[in-house]
Amino acid sequence: MPDESESDWLIKAKILMNLVTVRTFDNYFSANIMLTKLHAAGIECYLKDEYTVTIDPILTNAIGGIKLVVKNSDEASVKEILKQYDAEYLKAATCPKCGSNHFVYLAKPGTVNYLTAIFTWIFSSYAVARDYVYRCEKCGYESDRLPETLAGDEFNQN
Repeated sequence: MPDESESDWLIKAKILMNLVTVRTFDNYFSANIMLTKLHAAGIECYLKDEYTVTIDPILTNAIGGIKLVVKNSDEASVKEILKQYDAEYLKAATCPKCGSNHFVYLAKPGTVNYLTAIFTWIFSSYAVARDYVYRCEKCGYESDRLPETLAGDEFNQN
């Protein structure tokens, strides 16, 4: 008859085998913000490889970044929650040029980016662009980071 520690290990192994990755992150902050939001929604989730990426960021690409993992049975509902969070996040940004809040995240046009995509396509199974930008769909303004909301907007939404 197995002792208590062996049965605990077996239970943990079965749980780990039923986990799926729903999103990857290249930094600790974004990963933990999303983890906290999902915990607040009552979803049991974990971050995989968080310590490795935090201690040695150079390994981020080699191991695929920090992975947000959830139970197999929660995958569909978590993807829907993540889609809602992403939409809210993009809607909160305001373009400094035209005031629009319609941004898209896309590969930055340019020779270096195109060459990177071509080489990664040739030497791997898919193309990866090196740089991405947020672009305002209304006026074409581009930024490496999503612009902040206008000052005071978050306090005036009663």
